[in-house]
Amino acid sequence: VKAFESEIGAQPPLGCFDPLGMLEDADQDRFDRLRYVEIKHGRISMLAVLGHLVTTAGIRLPGDIDFSGTSFASIGSGWAGYQQVPVAGSLQVFAFI
Repeated sequence: VKAFESEIGAQPPLGCFDPLGMLEDADQDRFDRLRYVEIKHGRISMLAVLGHLVTTAGIRLPGDIDFSGTSFASIGSGWAGYQQVPVAGSLQVFAFI
């Protein structure tokens, strides 16, 4: 961990903060990969929060979510909305992830 004390983001008094010990015996490539993955997950989390805020504000896509005529506007937000999505739609989201 001492090898990465000069990297951007390492600040006193903690220095390079690695509570799980993932950088023990790590080289520069491993450090760069972990930093890349952390930034990517942070961006995905920010998009998830933005999506929740937008749907909670009542903004919905136009049109229907399925062929039986269920509109996007009729689906709630949060956990209630997740339970209202048709099973085929939930399976598509699961398959995509």
